[in-house]
Amino acid sequence: MNSQDKPSGRRSFIKKSVTSLVGAAFLPSLLKSRERNVLTQSGKKRKFIYRPLGKTGLKLPIVSIGAECYEPAVYKKALDEGIVHIDTSQYYYNGRHEQVVAEAVKGRPRDSFVVATSILLGRGIPGSFSTMKKEDAPQLPEKFEISLKRLGLDTVDIFYVAGTDSRETALYEPLVTGLQKIKKQGKARFVGVSAHQNEPEVLRAAVESKVHDVVLVSYNFRHPRRNEIKAAMADAAKAGLGIVVMKPMAGAFWDREKKQPINGKAALKWVLQDENVTTSVPGISSLDQLEADLSVMENLALTPEEKADLKLADAGAPSGLYCPQCGSCQIQCPAGLDIPLLMRSYMYAYGYRDLGKARAALSQADMSRLQCLDCATCRVSCTMGFDVRERALDIAKLNSEIEALLR
Repeated sequence: MNSQDKPSGRRSFIKKSVTSLVGAAFLPSLLKSRERNVLTQSGKKRKFIYRPLGKTGLKLPIVSIGAECYEPAVYKKALDEGIVHIDTSQYYYNGRHEQVVAEAVKGRPRDSFVVATSILLGRGIPGSFSTMKKEDAPQLPEKFEISLKRLGLDTVDIFYVAGTDSRETALYEPLVTGLQKIKKQGKARFVGVSAHQNEPEVLRAAVESKVHDVVLVSYNFRHPRRNEIKAAMADAAKAGLGIVVMKPMAGAFWDREKKQPINGKAALKWVLQDENVTTSVPGISSLDQLEADLSVMENLALTPEEKADLKLADAGAPSGLYCPQCGSCQIQCPAGLDIPLLMRSYMYAYGYRDLGKARAALSQADMSRLQCLDCATCRVSCTMGFDVRERALDIAKLNSEIEALLR
């Protein structure tokens, strides 16, 4: 890309993106995939692989759909093609995504789809609930009602507390009590937590709680703690929890210019080869992506070429866009900047081209503390090799440009 093209290209990207945003018995030893040929509504016969969602009694295809698109037509097509599980959240573009999901499922038999949503309390960092206002946690049921209204549903299938990134938050009594109340009222069939960091700790805390049914965790071939997460998922599955994986594509691209795509099919296969993973929720923003993700179920074995592609992460590949939220950067920053949050927003904006998620992440950060301009040299060392200062300033500028366009 030539330097003269950057401003106009960036502006075009922002404008385009902003416009698009207007009970069965359970035996751990029998946790196996079940294959079934499915005739979709489009008349195409597909092979689907189903796995039990822990001890909930639900069985889901191993490919589900997450939030990377704000077009109901894509979700309707996914449902027509046999995907039944849609993951959304109250904080995705201020609830706009829940409304998109509502339009997609409207008029369909209630037992033909599974909807999961979540809300975010606190700031999603270790120890965050210790500084929450005391009235926040009891408001959980009330805040949950907002999601039900947007979705146009009387009940959701799975409800998560998002940003649960430590043992303390997973076991925080007022939140656990709130989840129990929502489930007892029948407004959520199953409840759980989602974690972008400290995944092994959160998985084991969810088991300890005896309340959580499902855990949504970040896991992929680039995650520096992938072996620890794999072991913790095995323990959680053995205890009867359903495991749903987010971020399976590890940022989707190696570069922000989108010239070096990560092999998405290979990345998704890598995740789904672990049978303790019930399903994954990759973001699908086009019908071509939908077709590619569904084709993964034809054969989960990695080809030699796909294995070679995934080895890029260990062979001097570009730093990429995926931030594993390890938190090692945060303690290095003299200004106490919430760097993981900024890096996650950067990944959403440039990897997934999802400005809704990018803005949702940035809304949790105190941008007034962004003092990167005052630091002549950034002393923060990133485990993924990111230039932290450059990316922090870039995403802050992008956020300001989006705000200007929305005024």
